[in-house]
Amino acid sequence: MTDRKPGRPIQRLAQEEWPKVDSDASLGPDIQTKIGEQLRALYNDVIDQGVPDRFAELLRRLDQQGDKDRS
Repeated sequence: MTDRKPGRPIQRLAQEEWPKVDSDASLGPDIQTKIGEQLRALYNDVIDQGVPDRFAELLRRLDQQGDKDRS
């Protein structure tokens, strides 16, 4: 085994040292559209997979239990 040196402690910045962020900053519609297209392309496969049977059964049972608790 190799001897490991302890890491440096994380230095936290005081709030007044935080970088300033322009709160009025916004993305233009063309950039928003491009981000949306890329997110849809990334997650399309996930959406098309559907819910596995075991999860669907678990959700059904949880719904039934919730109905009993509300009664």
